[in-house]
Amino acid sequence: MSFQNLIYEAELGLNLENPYEKTMLSEVIDEISEREFRAGRPLLSSLVRIKGQKNQGDNFFRMCERLGYGNWKDLKKNNKFVEEQREACREFWSDKNNFTEHL
Repeated sequence: MSFQNLIYEAELGLNLENPYEKTMLSEVIDEISEREFRAGRPLLSSLVRIKGQKNQGDNFFRMCERLGYGNWKDLKKNNKFVEEQREACREFWSDKNNFTEHL
């Protein structure tokens, strides 16, 4: 899902061309993933990407570094890292029990 799709689907009404609003959205997404990480759940932000890019932006990898996954530049170069995070999210939230318990 792209940032733009997230804004549309969640009816956030943000403008990504406005640097303040784009930063605000990134901070909220990071905060959600940090809370999910502390609760032992996968990083939801791995599912949100910048439109037109195959991979995540630098903010995602910097957040992962803060969470202890490793150096952000190394994580960014590791194509498997993002896919592993995405798969962990899909697997976790596809489980009906997890979905019901944490929704």
